[in-house]
Amino acid sequence: MHTLLLLCWYGSAPEYWKPFDRALRKLRPQPPDVLALASRTFPDPVRTGVSALPQIDAILRTLPGEADPTRIVRIGTASVYLDRLGDCRESSWRLVEQGRDGGPPRRHLGALMHLCLDDYLVGRWDEAEELAVEGQRVCATNGFSFFAWYFLYNRAIVAAGRGRFDEAYALADEITHWALPRGVSAAALFAHHPRALAASGQGDYDAAFLHAAAMSPPGVLAAHVPHCTWVMFDLVEAAVRTGRTVEARAHVEAMRAAGVAALSTRMSLIQTGAEALVLDDDAATTRLEALLAGPAAERWLFDASRVRLALGERLRRTRSAPAARRHLLAARDGFAAMAAEPWLERTHSELRASGLRLADVPSGGPATLTAQELQIARLAASGLTNKQIAERLYLSHRTVGAHLYRIFPKLGVTSRGGLRDALSSWADPR
Repeated sequence: MHTLLLLCWYGSAPEYWKPFDRALRKLRPQPPDVLALASRTFPDPVRTGVSALPQIDAILRTLPGEADPTRIVRIGTASVYLDRLGDCRESSWRLVEQGRDGGPPRRHLGALMHLCLDDYLVGRWDEAEELAVEGQRVCATNGFSFFAWYFLYNRAIVAAGRGRFDEAYALADEITHWALPRGVSAAALFAHHPRALAASGQGDYDAAFLHAAAMSPPGVLAAHVPHCTWVMFDLVEAAVRTGRTVEARAHVEAMRAAGVAALSTRMSLIQTGAEALVLDDDAATTRLEALLAGPAAERWLFDASRVRLALGERLRRTRSAPAARRHLLAARDGFAAMAAEPWLERTHSELRASGLRLADVPSGGPATLTAQELQIARLAASGLTNKQIAERLYLSHRTVGAHLYRIFPKLGVTSRGGLRDALSSWADPR
């Protein structure tokens, strides 16, 4: 049944799911828990994902003690479109380490896929690229060539985000050339995402609109094409910038009617950001600013930075330059942390247009850190290792490492060695 689920997903069309649904209904007394969860979160989460939210919490709580690598990967698969891969990181890393030590390569690959996707969303782009290259190598050396497209996709979206446009398009074309003759429609659809992102980064919003719309037309969240939720903001922003106001509003209305915001904090951020782009409504901006003040903006670094940039652009043109600068400066720090050069350049242009001289603004500093990040930075500056910090703060050592990965660019340093000077210079600006 899990294999059939994946085969249907690769087909990306409602008719592929009919035999799966018939078989699922025949299971007595009921489907196994992870299969039941995945059947609601993976095929068509826009329509069935919310009903699985109570169940996923219970299943994710089993991961710390879970030893079965197959179950771990399947829980990760069920978590993708509810944006819960972060809850699977520790168990996924266990499988990666087992794979590196000679463990099952298929589960090694599954864990790498999930880590790459989460890395992209939370802004750990260096790690995403490294793990994607590792995934391709494991595919090539262990006879799993079918799964290589996943890692081409992850490399492509990071390349697009970082402004390596030729590379992004080439990787997307490689996916398409492999997928179409084999009928792997999901992979062919995925390839439109890096193309849309690259086109946006180049300022070619007509092309960005067409690629995003190829995954799901404006005003529609296509059935059984779950990845269309990953390009909703791209489609709306490109539509707004190319004068396709009707299409932009239709897509926002489709998002609101489906209630995608309920799926996760990331989906809420994307839906609210899209609403603020197209609705001439102070309430939409107020809702968005409330979200950006919360934890969603910290976690979903790329999406939050893009939404901040779009909001800052709008505020500069319609309201208040100081309010615009606040969001633009936060976007600047986020894009800098990911080395998202096209977006960083656009943000700098907006800051200059707002009347801010960038030379007068220090990059980052403790004021840009969250309370937990500042605590971790100070402990690291004192000489404690990630493991020691983790023990003191009751975190995992990888969580500490992830925080430091974000802290360094905020403080304008590249390693732990620069933390003490950075913190002391801000404590004593003389």
